[in-house]
Amino acid sequence: MRLRFLLLSLALVIFTNLQAQDLISYSEIKHYTQKELEQIWAENKINEWIVPITNGFRLYEILYTTSWHDGSSIKASGLCYVPDNFSAKTMPQMIYHHGTRTLKKTNLNLLGENAICSGFSADGYLVIMPDYIGLGKGEKFHLYQNSESEATASIDMLLAVQQLNKKLTVNTNDKLFLTGYSQGGHACMATQKKLQEEYTDSFKVTASSPMSGAYDMSGVQATVMTKPYPEPVYLPYLLMGINEVYNITEKDKLFRAPYDSLFQFLYNGELNLQEINAYLPEIPADVVHPDLLEEYLNNPDFKFKAALQENDLLDWTPKVPTQLCYCNADKIVLPDNAKVAIKQMKSNGSKTIKLRRAAKKFGHVNCAIFSSIYTKFWFDSFRKGSKKGRKGPLFKRFLLYLQKVRM
Repeated sequence: MRLRFLLLSLALVIFTNLQAQDLISYSEIKHYTQKELEQIWAENKINEWIVPITNGFRLYEILYTTSWHDGSSIKASGLCYVPDNFSAKTMPQMIYHHGTRTLKKTNLNLLGENAICSGFSADGYLVIMPDYIGLGKGEKFHLYQNSESEATASIDMLLAVQQLNKKLTVNTNDKLFLTGYSQGGHACMATQKKLQEEYTDSFKVTASSPMSGAYDMSGVQATVMTKPYPEPVYLPYLLMGINEVYNITEKDKLFRAPYDSLFQFLYNGELNLQEINAYLPEIPADVVHPDLLEEYLNNPDFKFKAALQENDLLDWTPKVPTQLCYCNADKIVLPDNAKVAIKQMKSNGSKTIKLRRAAKKFGHVNCAIFSSIYTKFWFDSFRKGSKKGRKGPLFKRFLLYLQKVRM
């Protein structure tokens, strides 16, 4: 009887683990032919020399199971861009981690970061873009800048897409690339770390390019809380997610009046970043409950500080080629995040990591465009046989430089 119980328990554990990464459903949103993409590129003045189109692609929305922070199984969603007519020898997979979103609904057109994904897929990359937990058609509340949640949702979607590939008879090669911008830079680094530490038997990352991520949450990025900041929307988002996971205080003691009664409406998934910013003070800390702020400023052992440190992504040693992109004039995600990260990682013994400045004068928005293109140049070099990665063709980089000058 005892043996039967043990076997049943083991089977239940195995079944639960499998359920945490299952494809639930998929639907084709649109098939973009090569000719349609060429028209879209022309309408948006995208240079085909810099961002080539070698194929059309099909855009799918998928639902899959992943895990909530307590280990329970929940539903998540994301987009998958599948190139046309590519053989297994030439088609790599890439996870693109998107930046901060407060709108729950997924954007299904080719604007914004979807355009970045399109640029990769139009040149033969199968692109996986998770919504993360709590966004898109997923369940629960989004745990903003929570490294474990970001990585779990991303890797579980990668596993679900392998099931989708079988259903669609899509074959890929063994190359896997990781990238992402802003929150996506943080999520990209979290995914890379978790894959390296827990999934070496399943996946080997070819190269990773986190872009403008807040890797030093408790240090560099924390300095923006108590001074005027362009995006006050971030701090309440962060605090609500941290309190959900780490239970630092009672919910009604997170924020001062009148914000304590506003946030359930502001962060209900129906307003975008700019719409929420309009209700908030210029200094992010001005929304925080006075007792909580006092603890943060004066208690080195405060749980909120410990939670930030737990979600830092500095103190580990990347083993695959890793490029940290940033821009000098970024006032949203401070460039010192990348500089502090690379210093710590090199101190830990990493010999595969490097900095890549995308531009001197560009802020957070324009930095995304050029960081993504430099990332594609770098990834393309691995597809062509490079082991450490190259900057990209000189002519393309010159055209990109001219584009910078015009902006």
